[in-house]
Amino acid sequence: MCIHTFRLIAPRKLLEAQQFNQQYHSYEEIQNVPDRLRWCRHHMGLMQKEVAEQIGISRGHYIDYEVGYVDYYPKEVVDRLAAFYHIPVEDLLDEYNLFLYKGQGKMLKECREKMGLKKKPFARMLHVDPNTYRNWESDKKRMFKITWEKYFREVLMTSQNTSNQNNI
Repeated sequence: MCIHTFRLIAPRKLLEAQQFNQQYHSYEEIQNVPDRLRWCRHHMGLMQKEVAEQIGISRGHYIDYEVGYVDYYPKEVVDRLAAFYHIPVEDLLDEYNLFLYKGQGKMLKECREKMGLKKKPFARMLHVDPNTYRNWESDKKRMFKITWEKYFREVLMTSQNTSNQNNI
């Protein structure tokens, strides 16, 4: 007598996966990170617990990423997720997390220098304490998403668009 065991290639909540997959016909049309994570997991036929174990985080942390309860994705976790799902890292990053991934300090310094400003005048222009700005640019403190959206999203996007137009 021989007993065979095999793992099912379907998420535990099959109906949820089917409904989710009907919502999106392809990976490319998914615009937000939590849905991309869920899509990848469903297409690999895995449970959240299995993905979390594979990338070395708790199930609760993975659920937070997939549900969208967090606004910051640590670089190490994003790198492991991208490698595990065989997708580009950039696909798992919104504008804010891409800013952090590329190097918050580097991005701020480039923007400030393009404007021809020193740290203190740049901080004052943005109505930010110069010491706080100095800590951001030296990567001693991570800028929160709400602060990034309030002070830097438009400044950085405008700066990058101007740079791209000059390269054309």
